[in-house]
Parts: sequence; C-alpha cells; structure tokens
Amino acid sequence: MASEHTPLFSVITVCYQALPELQRTVASVNTSTFRDYEHLIIDGGSSDGTVKWLEGIKDPLVRWESAPDKGLYDAMNKGLAQAKGEFVWFVNAGDLIYSEQTMAQMATMIDEKVDILFGEVVLKSPEGKVLGTRSEMTPHKTPDLLNWRSMRFGMVVSHQAFVPRRRIAPFYLEDNLCADIDWVIRCLKVSGESMNTHLIFAQFETGGLSRQRHRESLKDRYEVLRHHFGFLPNLCNHIYILLRALWTKLTISSERRY
Repeated sequence: MASEHTPLFSVITVCYQALPELQRTVASVNTSTFRDYEHLIIDGGSSDGTVKWLEGIKDPLVRWESAPDKGLYDAMNKGLAQAKGEFVWFVNAGDLIYSEQTMAQMATMIDEKVDILFGEVVLKSPEGKVLGTRSEMTPHKTPDLLNWRSMRFGMVVSHQAFVPRRRIAPFYLEDNLCADIDWVIRCLKVSGESMNTHLIFAQFETGGLSRQRHRESLKDRYEVLRHHFGFLPNLCNHIYILLRALWTKLTISSERRY
C-alpha cells in the first residue's frame, strides 16, 4: 500500500467561541496558491455555531475537531499531535496569512539544512486598521540571524512568523502564559539552520492572551527566561528590558505631543 502523502506545511488554527474570526482565517488560508498543506482546526468545544459551520466544510485539505480543552496551549498541543506536515505554522483564529503567495514563497527557501523559517508580521488594531510591521511598532526587531540566545530580551520574532520543522517542535508548557517564548527557544536549541525569509508571514490583531493578563504574563516570561538563561544573566537582561520599555513609552509620548 502506498504511504499517505506528507504535506509540506501543517497550518494549525486553534479557536474557541470565535466563529467570525475563524471564518476569516480559513478563507485566508484557502486563498493560498500553494496547495501542499493541510489545515488543522482545533476548536475548544464552541457553542456559537462553529461546529455546524465546520461540518459544512468540504475542502479535503481541512481537518478539524471540536472538544473541550484545558486552554490555549493544550489546544495547540492537540494540533501538534495531529499534524502530519514537514513544517508547522500556527495561524490562529483571527490571524490572516499575508498573501496568497506567502506559502509558495516560503516553500522556495527550504532545503535539507533549513529547520526553521522566520520572518515578519503586520499588526492591526481591533478595528482592522493596519498599524505597521511588528519591527516598526514594537521594540522587538526581527534579527537577521536567529538563535536561541537571540531570545534573551524577549520574543524577537512573532509566533505567527516562526515556522519550524515538526520533528523539532516540542509540546508547549500548558501552565505558562509565555509558553510561546519557551517553545521558540526550545525549537531553536535543537535546530539546524534558521532561515530569515525577509517575508511578511501574517497579519494579526494586537492584544492577545498575554496582553489581557499582562502582570501574570510578565512573571511567566521572567520564569521562562530564567530557566533558559540563568538567574543573574536573566536579571541583567530584565533590567535592560525595563529600561527599553520606559524609553519606548517616553519616546511615544514625546512623539504624540507634536
């Protein structure tokens, strides 16, 4: 019997009670001119019509499940466990792939040495206004070269613009709001070459879970980075992070006065 085809990309979308956002994301992925992918949708047991809508999808590239979960990272782990692609890409409900050519452009940059593709994202306001790239709008500038030590000052690459090989992607911590930072670091620690594609991967709205629970996320980020970098280096790094945040706030306030 012939073996089942392994797609190049597993696009994973997690959602809960977010039918309009999910519909936009699915439509966005479906515009891709590159078709060697699977789209996994992991719903947390929504009661807003999501299941009925998913039942109507006839696209053979889409697989889905709907069942209660223990939260965002539990759902993302379910997606990882079911993924069959060579590379995994999290494009969650409300996120949009940047263009219909994005996956095709990403695919041309892959060879046997490349374990991670990374790039840029565009930020939008909750009202849908395009604000700019993440490098333009935040202190986090996408580096030309990326390794695990690049993460010592925080998330220098957006989760939506970080696409590792499935075989090096671990499961997420499920009890930490900054599990995405830990996941990226752990991917980078075991990876071969990381390719800066200089592409924009996705568009997404500002204000995710870590923003909604900001103080708790700061504590969780500190613990993640302490684990990977050690107590004293992490303490020094967080002094820099604090000074950078203050400088950014002062700069933005000054600009708004003119």
